[in-house]
Amino acid sequence: MNVPEWEIALRLGAAAVLGGLLGVQREAHGRDAGLRTHMLLALGAALFAVVSTTGFDDFIVADRSSTNVVVDPGRIASYVAAGVGFIGGGTILKREQAGEVKGLTTAASLWVAAAIGVACGLGLWVAPAIAAGVALLSLAVLHPISKAIGRD
Repeated sequence: MNVPEWEIALRLGAAAVLGGLLGVQREAHGRDAGLRTHMLLALGAALFAVVSTTGFDDFIVADRSSTNVVVDPGRIASYVAAGVGFIGGGTILKREQAGEVKGLTTAASLWVAAAIGVACGLGLWVAPAIAAGVALLSLAVLHPISKAIGRD
């Protein structure tokens, strides 16, 4: 897949901006994983997606019997999801005295930022924009509702 450099830059930029929007909301609520973390995570995920779809063009051949190389662009995206699970796990804390768990929402927002990044890196535009909008709605609008029913 031959993608022009300007489009690669656009994909990476869109991922950073959309991920950054989630990060701004987390930062505004005093969470450790804020603007920079979400932005970098979305950007990194987008770069993995760009590399998975454009970085292996030299290995794609017309006759599969002439090579032992199998190109699977979906494999990299699946490993991004697993890697982000590790990062998200680091944001989750359990307080022994209070018996409460903190950081689940931030971990989930990091996971969504990575998915948005992968989608942008693959050249999708509508899906990551909608996902970012729904995530922001969830984080901003549903937070007061959660507090009102006694859970945060």
